[in-house]
Amino acid sequence: MELSIIIPVYNSANILPELVKQIEFNLKDKINSFELFLVNDNSKDNSWDIIKKLSFNKSFIKGLNLKKNYGQHNSIMAGLNECKGNFIILMDDDLQHPPHKINDIYLELKKNFDVCYVNYIRRKHVMWKIFFSKANNILSSFIFPKKPLQVYTSSFKGFNKKVLKKIIEYKKKEVFLDWLILNQTQNIITINIDHYERYEGETTYDIKNLLFLWSNMITIVPILPLRLSSPFLFFLKLFLRIFFNIFLKKNTNEQFLISDYTYK
Repeated sequence: MELSIIIPVYNSANILPELVKQIEFNLKDKINSFELFLVNDNSKDNSWDIIKKLSFNKSFIKGLNLKKNYGQHNSIMAGLNECKGNFIILMDDDLQHPPHKINDIYLELKKNFDVCYVNYIRRKHVMWKIFFSKANNILSSFIFPKKPLQVYTSSFKGFNKKVLKKIIEYKKKEVFLDWLILNQTQNIITINIDHYERYEGETTYDIKNLLFLWSNMITIVPILPLRLSSPFLFFLKLFLRIFFNIFLKKNTNEQFLISDYTYK
């Protein structure tokens, strides 16, 4: 298998048919063999029914149905553990990531780059999300010693099988994908792409999710000064867990188990 595309899905039933249509149209004459994993993260709509229907009609589509909501990074890990491609591309389910740019990422990886991130131009997010995204880029550059400031850790990205094999060795409950990726290589390229309006509906990603993402960064990534002060790290993690579980009423991430999803 030449290419695997992995897309976490949450409440996107009305978008999925168009998303699949555009991916197939843009790849069928460019890449000899590809597979598309649609990972349903316990959606509240009929996304799983749509995925089953699409996979029945299109042999390149493979669906995973998680038994509970694990979050974006853990949903992707489910797909990563099943995919067979020499190259892997991750993208969102809302068509803000243009499918016609999948081949651009693929071609950069073919040039022997280990990882390809994208930099959005003319972003279509609301202002608060753009602001916090830029803040997140600065924070993650501080937390990840191997991350250059100019590398924006977008959710639209690709990497080769060498990086994949290292990522799926990680079996802890909490997952932060960009740390796992950046910890493997510095052979990274960034390309510019346009960013599009969401195809349909409204995003469910809010400030609460963003804060939870930051919590995972702080508590998962081994920052040297914090590791030298383990009591401080312990109480920091404890505070963040209490804050997210009680005040934001959001459970901490758990990595999926093989028994926790249905394969279609």
